[in-house]
Amino acid sequence: MPLRTPEQYRASLRDAREVYYRGQRVDDVTTHPVISLAARHASIDYEMAEDPQHRALAAVRDSDGTEYSRYYHLPRNPDDLLQRSRLIETATALGRTLVVLIKEIGTDALFALHRVAARADHDLGTAYLARVDQFYRYCRDNDLAVAVAQTDVKGDRSLPPSRQADPDLYLRIVERRSDGIVVRGAKTHTSVSTNSNELIVLPTRAMGEADADWAVAFAVPIATPGLKLLASPFGAHEEPRDEFEYPITSRHKMMETTTIFDDVFVPWERVFLAGEWQYAGPLALTFVEFHRFTAVSYKLPLVDVLVGTAQWLADCNGIARAAHVRDKLIHLISYAETVRGLTHQAAARARVDELTGIAYPDPLLVNMAKYHFAHHYHESVQMVQDIAGGSLVTGPGADDWTSELTGPYLRKYFRGRDGVSAEERLRAINFVKDLAASDFGAYQEVLAVHAEGSLEAEKLMIWRAYDAERTLRLARQMAGAEPPR
Repeated sequence: MPLRTPEQYRASLRDAREVYYRGQRVDDVTTHPVISLAARHASIDYEMAEDPQHRALAAVRDSDGTEYSRYYHLPRNPDDLLQRSRLIETATALGRTLVVLIKEIGTDALFALHRVAARADHDLGTAYLARVDQFYRYCRDNDLAVAVAQTDVKGDRSLPPSRQADPDLYLRIVERRSDGIVVRGAKTHTSVSTNSNELIVLPTRAMGEADADWAVAFAVPIATPGLKLLASPFGAHEEPRDEFEYPITSRHKMMETTTIFDDVFVPWERVFLAGEWQYAGPLALTFVEFHRFTAVSYKLPLVDVLVGTAQWLADCNGIARAAHVRDKLIHLISYAETVRGLTHQAAARARVDELTGIAYPDPLLVNMAKYHFAHHYHESVQMVQDIAGGSLVTGPGADDWTSELTGPYLRKYFRGRDGVSAEERLRAINFVKDLAASDFGAYQEVLAVHAEGSLEAEKLMIWRAYDAERTLRLARQMAGAEPPR
């Protein structure tokens, strides 16, 4: 099957999926006033493959000449990872800082499943890798949109799954049958699930032997009976937004769901882990290694645009030469280029899994990039807000601009320095307002802290990935405490 068109992608979402929005069943996610915006945003990945400007980046050819989405290309070397990063960066820029994610996250999970399934097969004699590869080829050859559900609702986070007061607070196997398993539980923070074709489910943490029933990984179609998606209304607007006033959120939206598994049946050919508790933690961490690389790749247009809008508004406001503004711009440039440099170097220092030949980004640098982005994001937003001024939250709306009664006043009084029209200045203000002083801005700020892992999780991975013994040995050698080796 060739690469799908945007229209074919959206048509594939019209099925029996059980989606709820504000407590009501959604009949068609492609026509719903909120969720349809997310489906149109997600179409960017399919539009890129049809656009001659982006085709070479968005698609690759197999050895037999079959063309498919680059997202599904199993990385074998640093350049494969770097091209993947560039594809993610480009798609997110087309989404005006909002990542598309309908192929990015699913393939992150598929890469991780290949590696961990191969290890489990090698150690235990299981046959998971063949199942993973079969599902991977099905998704690749049909150009599917794939979501991932990983984070359990957890209940008492100090307790493992088997010791929770309610055993369903972590998703678990409740029945093993000759033809498959039945699972029950809930996952949260599930991105793009309302407008995907398939859902991959992964464990969220390391587990002990008593947690075997909770050590489960599998894939199901979104329209599977018993799978219920409760869509978050955060940042949603049922009425269309004016693009002049909301240049980002009038056109771009991502849906997140609480994902309920109400005794969902999964056939064995789609089960990738079923009780092998020793591999729950490695699978969770291996997924994170890929997904944090995706994360820092899609943050690059965001950090770039913080620099760009700060420059633009400083110029509009006539303060570009002020020393304190220059100081803020230097901070923003350093911030953006540090994230970019660490991201690219993580690809350059890629490692190759010995069992599968799959290349994965350097874990130390990936986590450093993600931590640096998250740790400094709020500070960087503050600097952009400072340069922009209070009109971000007190300025006029689109109706004021187009009104014959009020528009002339705005054209007169919202002009910037000589040569900067009121329209240009208001477009700059509105963009920053939508980006950094709105519900979308709050969404981005929370994502900076929690998406793809918390700050503490990234710090822990930096500590684990760093070769502390090397530097300790170097210090001891330089001090004469031990001989050089």
